[in-house]
Amino acid sequence: IVMIALFAMIAFVTNLCSPMGVIVKNQFGTTNFMAMIGNYGNFMAYLVMGFPAGMMIKHWGYKRTALIGLLVGITGIIVQWLSGWGGMVVYLIGALISGCCMCILNTVVNPMLNLLGGGGNRGNQLIQTGGSLNSLAATLTPMLAGAMIGEITKETSLKDVSPLLLVAMAIFAVSFCIIYFTKLEEPETEHTNVMEGLKGALGYRHLVLGIIAIFFYVGVEVGIPGQLLSYLGTPGGVLGNMTVAGAIAALYWLLMLVGRFASSVLSGKIAPRTQLTSMTVLAIVLLLVAIFMPEDVKMTLRGAEVPAKVLPIILCGICTSIMWGVIFNLATEGLGKHTASASGLFMTMVVGGGLMPLLQDMLAKQVGDINSYWLVVAMLAFILYFAAVGSKVKKA
Repeated sequence: IVMIALFAMIAFVTNLCSPMGVIVKNQFGTTNFMAMIGNYGNFMAYLVMGFPAGMMIKHWGYKRTALIGLLVGITGIIVQWLSGWGGMVVYLIGALISGCCMCILNTVVNPMLNLLGGGGNRGNQLIQTGGSLNSLAATLTPMLAGAMIGEITKETSLKDVSPLLLVAMAIFAVSFCIIYFTKLEEPETEHTNVMEGLKGALGYRHLVLGIIAIFFYVGVEVGIPGQLLSYLGTPGGVLGNMTVAGAIAALYWLLMLVGRFASSVLSGKIAPRTQLTSMTVLAIVLLLVAIFMPEDVKMTLRGAEVPAKVLPIILCGICTSIMWGVIFNLATEGLGKHTASASGLFMTMVVGGGLMPLLQDMLAKQVGDINSYWLVVAMLAFILYFAAVGSKVKKA
């Protein structure tokens, strides 16, 4: 229960970046890229903190590492709160610190849920249950932010986000107290130096392929709705209205919530490899339909007339919903005492969520938004290879 609650909290803090990015843009008159650089900072923090977080688990255990992560999170929120007076640089530093917190907690939560379930179907089921709460928090956070901040105008500043940040700090503080007084059974970890731990984990071929697969997966998860927003909402796009485009793209995240909830129920009976293979094939088919469907075939969605190819892109949310948990489950299967190091390595690859969508956006400027999805198809093809062949437990 504690690990699942942490999973939800990770999404809450991560998704604060979007409303704060809008405020940053208005307050400092920055570009869209600069406004969302706090979000990119969250992803970059995984690259910096991923493996050190795994080493922290090795030396201090899962419970103490989680407590340290929460203290880092409180620090990050305080720095972001101070940015109301200190300016954008202080805000970005706070976002990076908060990203380090999210990385540490992810490094703890995923292996703990998998190990508590004994790996296999049950381990995947617990991760998907945590993922369901994660998606629910991700869906509710923008709504809570909107209710607490109200209408954003040119006069709105980071100071006006103080109530929201105070709520986040309170959540961190309560979580710290709960975990401090909760007895957690510590799984076995290897007590070796950094290089030996790294060598031990990377000695498993399926882990190496899983690390590459998760790098591509996060790029797929973020890139699908991100490029859809560009296709629909940017000036000169299909709608040219970012508000309506955002409402349509939000359906993708809603379907991720539905997919994770369904998987949390079904994962006890359906093997992780079967889930990943079938959902990856379906995602590839949906994107190919979107790429080849004629532009003039229209449909009405959220009160707006849009090309029908938007629908299969949105439906990919069902497919991507289960991938994170299943890839982690398969990649760490049979690693035993090397799981902590593997989890740290795994988390560094979340940086793919910052790099691959950026590459897709650059490609879209050359070939168009819809044709840029060929890059997503290619990434899904590797994930399919991992599901069908590369995920079989094997030492290199």
